[in-house]
Amino acid sequence: MTVLIDNLARFLSAIAGFITPLAIFHIAWSTLLGIIIGALPGLTATMGIALITTLTYKLSADLAILVLICVYVGAIYGGSRTAILINIPGTPANAATTLDGFPLAMQGLAGRAMGVATSGSVLGSFIGMFFLATIAPILGNYALKFQSYEFFWLAIFGIVISGHLTALEDPIKGWIAGFLGLLVAMVGQEGIHAYERFTYGTTELLGGFALIPAMVGAFGFAEVLTVMQNPPAKMADAPRDSVFPKILDVLRYWRTIIRSGLIGTLIGIIPGVGEDIGAWVSYAAARRKSKEKEKFGKGSIEGLMAAETGNNSVVPGAIIPALTLAIPGSAPAAVLLAAMFIHGLRPGPLIMVESPQFVYQVVAMVFFATLAILIYGVGLSKLLLKVLAIPKTRLMPVVFVLCAIGSYAITSRLFDIYVMIGFGVVGYILRQMKYPMAPLVLGIILGDLMDKNLRRGLVLTDGDLTPFFTRPICLVLWLITFSSIILSIDPLRHALQKAFHKVWSGSRRLFSYR
Repeated sequence: MTVLIDNLARFLSAIAGFITPLAIFHIAWSTLLGIIIGALPGLTATMGIALITTLTYKLSADLAILVLICVYVGAIYGGSRTAILINIPGTPANAATTLDGFPLAMQGLAGRAMGVATSGSVLGSFIGMFFLATIAPILGNYALKFQSYEFFWLAIFGIVISGHLTALEDPIKGWIAGFLGLLVAMVGQEGIHAYERFTYGTTELLGGFALIPAMVGAFGFAEVLTVMQNPPAKMADAPRDSVFPKILDVLRYWRTIIRSGLIGTLIGIIPGVGEDIGAWVSYAAARRKSKEKEKFGKGSIEGLMAAETGNNSVVPGAIIPALTLAIPGSAPAAVLLAAMFIHGLRPGPLIMVESPQFVYQVVAMVFFATLAILIYGVGLSKLLLKVLAIPKTRLMPVVFVLCAIGSYAITSRLFDIYVMIGFGVVGYILRQMKYPMAPLVLGIILGDLMDKNLRRGLVLTDGDLTPFFTRPICLVLWLITFSSIILSIDPLRHALQKAFHKVWSGSRRLFSYR
């Protein structure tokens, strides 16, 4: 009880700390910008956070992270506008929203669909925020038990799970993308003895590939190239009915909201998976449990509620491992993690020792961002729709310029612009071949963590690999990792199913005989 009261006091103190004119101003403009970024096809939450990060250098650390979290929450919500009206998800997180959002809009219920998306997004964020406030401190304290052996397997686990869940039809492509990211992370001076690797005499590569230019290229410039090749989208009529969320919709589908919020938060905690998977899994669970299965895909309020609740609850969930383990739960959270390091913050196992109040400040940031999307969703939905009228032929050149400026502004190196363009071209090619980008970026982030902890662990054990497999947490992580790989390969999975069926049938006959 004392711990609960103490945590509540810290949260209220964090809330009070942001009730200032300057903080409210930053909340207002950054959330609005995030909604616009999410609503414009081709501008993803990841790219938006990466670009805005370069504009926050002069802000204090808490205000800078506040701005980025507001952009994050706003972008995931804003993508529902495009998904409902033009059947194109503004961000990948809103892909499931198109299944029922656009049919509702074509039936003349665009306003109600937007109200459902708003209520689902707000409630999903609040559910995830609750678990951010309760799980993050516990996980932060537990993470103190992690050593080099556990962090090595955590990095491998993140790549394998991310690759599997972001490429469900062909997990091998997800793993290839993830381990390609790990290879990219090996470029430059290694972290223990500063030995040069894969630099080929190029001094610009001594520090490796910078994370922000690589992410801006893979998610930003690649998206520009992808969007420019797509034909203009058909748009539904602007909503004539009310966009105000209906209490009846919330009360009728409260089970779906709670279930989707829990699923989304859990998906967010899993490293590198992301909001789109949270939305799809929540949508599938809602359809499986629904009494109105026949409406799904044709204009189901329940399906739309599940998708939007699921993707927004991932946002706080993805911040949990970023804060406590320094391992992002999604691609936007990866940029947010990089921004924390840039501003002198140290997320990781020591966060609850060095700056426990910062965790509750992040909870307060999510709280204010959620209130902001509620206000904008109710008051400015119809006005924000005019943003969709911007021709992409005018928008994409501006985005490319921002990508170049954002990459250059970090270290003022022209080489970073070349990195951005290179990763953009590679990302575009990989997208055309149906390779997911999230495992690639996660591999770049986790590569240094994996490399350092593998060699540090080998130094501590004088080259003995045994602790990597026998320590309790390591044992659990590598068993889950290898099980995920085996169960994702169809021939092996079918062979295991047949063997299990034979054993089960034999045991049943044995017991029935007795």
